[in-house]
Amino acid sequence: MKEYKNTGSKDTRSGFGAGLTELGKTNENVVALCADLTGSLKMDEFKANHPERFFQVGIAEANMIGMAAGMTIGGKIPFTGTFANFSTGRVYDQIRQSVAYSGKNVKICASHAGVTLGEDGATHQILEDLGLMKMLPGMTVINTCDYNQTKAATLAIAEHDGPVYLRFGRPKVANFTPEDQKFEIGKAVKLYEGTDVTIIATGHLVWEAIQAAVELNEKGISAEVINIHTIKPLDEEAIINSVKKTGCVVTAEEHNFLGGLGESVARTLAEHHPAPQEFVATKDTFGESGTPAQLMDKYGLNAAAIIKASEKVLKRK
Repeated sequence: MKEYKNTGSKDTRSGFGAGLTELGKTNENVVALCADLTGSLKMDEFKANHPERFFQVGIAEANMIGMAAGMTIGGKIPFTGTFANFSTGRVYDQIRQSVAYSGKNVKICASHAGVTLGEDGATHQILEDLGLMKMLPGMTVINTCDYNQTKAATLAIAEHDGPVYLRFGRPKVANFTPEDQKFEIGKAVKLYEGTDVTIIATGHLVWEAIQAAVELNEKGISAEVINIHTIKPLDEEAIINSVKKTGCVVTAEEHNFLGGLGESVARTLAEHHPAPQEFVATKDTFGESGTPAQLMDKYGLNAAAIIKASEKVLKRK
């Protein structure tokens, strides 16, 4: 099997910051808005380099979305930044009416998603944001797996015409995708070829899926691993072709199993190629306070859970 190496753990929010900094230099239409979390979103360098294109709106997320929508009318490409919970749940009406319904070219960039926000607890963690955003017509939904991919996605969405939700996280995680990668919206990345089970993962669970595949291989189980960084539009062709070959699938995400990647995969297979599926995700619950590692372990969001789900789904073929 190909060996994927962690070139140095980094937080995905810093990948966003690096991408935004580069866009500031290369695209004069890019503007940035933040809701009092400039440091947490790694937007400091953009602010320092382009103060005339940076807008600190304070703890007024609804206003931030409205301002961003208005800026697009003048040809600007606004990137909004705050925690995922406040980027979606707090301002859903504004996103629906002013951005999605109106088809505005706003890039909603959301950090601290999922339970790996950690000790701030359930009120700040969000496990339903992918579902909220993918249900909005015309909204592109992206969930990146490491620093390099997040930076590449940040650059790519600036070139995409239309509203985008870009989801990333707080903790340092393995950085294993190519530094010079080309990020293609809506195009899955196959990490391993396999014949027994398909593992489809997104975000922080992609690295866990790689670890699971290696261990499964040692047990004589051939796992195909697919990195789905774009939840919507979903690469249905990649999913269908893989499951036709393996006959079963495990989906893995740091999100509620209601409304997330797993449900999108299940719908796709129900329409085109029904097959047994197991879900590695939180099960209709809020998070709680704890370290990221503790929470990922408690809620079964790790390689061990993916291995267990894979062995279970194989028995259902």
